[in-house]
Amino acid sequence: MAVESESAEGIGVSEPGSGSERSRLRRLGNKRLRRRLLNQLGRIFGTYVLSSLTRRIIAINLVGLLALVIGILYLNQFRAGLIDARVQSLLTQGEIIAGAIAASATVDTGAITVDPERLLQLQAGESITPTSDDLDNLDFPINPERVGPVLRRLISPTKTRARIYDPEGILILDSRHLYSSAQILRFDLPPPTSQDEGFWDTVWQWAKRWLRQGDLPLYQEVGGGDGRAYPEVEAALAGSPASVTRISQRGELIVSVAVPIQRFRAVLGSLLLSTQGGDIDAIVRAERIAIIRVFLFAATVTILLSILLAGTIAGPVRRLAAAADRVRKGTNSREEIPSFADRQDEIGHLARAFSDMTNALYNKIDAIEQFAADVAHELKNPLTSLRSAVETLPLARSKESQDRLMEVIQHDVRRLDRLISDISDASRLDAELARIQSERIDLAELLRNMADAANQRSGAEEASVKLAVADAHGAKPYEMMGHDIRLGQVISNLLDNARSFSPANGTVRVDLGREGKRIKIIVDDDGPGIRAENTERIFERFYTDRPDGEGFGNNSGLGLSISRQIIEAHGGTITATNRMEVGPDGEQRIAGARFVIYLPAGAGK
Repeated sequence: MAVESESAEGIGVSEPGSGSERSRLRRLGNKRLRRRLLNQLGRIFGTYVLSSLTRRIIAINLVGLLALVIGILYLNQFRAGLIDARVQSLLTQGEIIAGAIAASATVDTGAITVDPERLLQLQAGESITPTSDDLDNLDFPINPERVGPVLRRLISPTKTRARIYDPEGILILDSRHLYSSAQILRFDLPPPTSQDEGFWDTVWQWAKRWLRQGDLPLYQEVGGGDGRAYPEVEAALAGSPASVTRISQRGELIVSVAVPIQRFRAVLGSLLLSTQGGDIDAIVRAERIAIIRVFLFAATVTILLSILLAGTIAGPVRRLAAAADRVRKGTNSREEIPSFADRQDEIGHLARAFSDMTNALYNKIDAIEQFAADVAHELKNPLTSLRSAVETLPLARSKESQDRLMEVIQHDVRRLDRLISDISDASRLDAELARIQSERIDLAELLRNMADAANQRSGAEEASVKLAVADAHGAKPYEMMGHDIRLGQVISNLLDNARSFSPANGTVRVDLGREGKRIKIIVDDDGPGIRAENTERIFERFYTDRPDGEGFGNNSGLGLSISRQIIEAHGGTITATNRMEVGPDGEQRIAGARFVIYLPAGAGK
């Protein structure tokens, strides 16, 4: 058994309950937990921190900043200014050096010519001085041994290259080859493992040379006897300073300035000063690196500000979208829409509009549900009565009972027809009011037509309609925007309702007037009035309040409800109250019902 235990231990077998197995399972569980946590953080970061709107805001802000930086780097105005400043500096430096070189030049003449005629004209003790023509014949050659030290002292601090050419364009001195005595020269040798320039370095140099080659000539080194090959040297030997900017094989800028070396109007040679390749590029590169650093800092600030800005926009919009989804999916309870009452910007306005729209939607849904319940209830009553009459009709034995049941059936059928017609009219009222184009309506003319039509169709014992229009300022003081058919329906409902409550040979009075910017319509009758607790209920659907069941089944109870709906759609109000008067005994009593309508004058809703 001992041998078997050793062999099992030797091959690394571990039981499930051993410590190594538990440790491996623990590590596996931790790994899965970390992976799940990272995935969740990634989703949160991608959804909330870098959402689509956030990415767009960051991109738009960075594009503008990037375009500005690219424009700064591409226009090269700083480089052009450096080149101009360098040219002016070299011209000033060249004139100083050329003056020093000309002053160090020595006179070299083979003979002094004397004019015999001028000698004969001299008096005792007088001497002759060289004339300007004599000075023109003098030669001041440049001595390299005397000029070299002067040139070395003047050139060394400037890190520029100086070359001196004689009048024939032959190179006399080159600052690259000027060394003082006992001077120790130091050169950095390439490393033993040095390699040629890489592919990308070559491509970059070619790109720089190609971009600059369009407006700058390529610099080429000429021999010692071909100084006139440089245009600036040719111009300097002619007596005029000149400058040329070139580009090297490596794409580096080289600025050259040639200044004539003159003494007594004689051109002794030309001084050519040129910058080292890459010194201007190094300055431009340093400035561009500084610009890029500023850009990176500005980009970081822009990204942070963009994330904060997107958070103030995307976060509320995301909450509103989530609330809208809950409203769409919710069926049992009302979902609250975030209002963002503390925000007075467009997001706050959008949130409040969403909240109002959702409340209106819920109210509309409640109204539809209530309307459906009311319709079912109102249709069920005549159907129940109709079914009872139909079931009782076969059991009726006398002719009178059968006629009475048939009368009930016909009454219920008419009641159902009236209900269905009024329900259909009420159900399509909102959509119709929204679709029909508003027109200008003269309410005075409309009321006259409605009153005349009511009086013409009234019977001998029905109440008459009397219209009174008050005087008002303006050409058409009772003109408004609205739907004439629907407003006529309101007036017709009120007139029919008032006449149905008025006694025989009574009067229904309609008064039209103005109160400020509102048109006021009053409809009075001489009926029993309205019970105080029902002044608002009479505008509810299917509600009727007639004394002792008078006219039961002849009204659907939708007339006043439809009238209020039409008036409110026109931006007005309609209310009901009782008209009071003093009776014979000196006490206040109800003289009839009064309906008051207010409508906006001039422009409807």
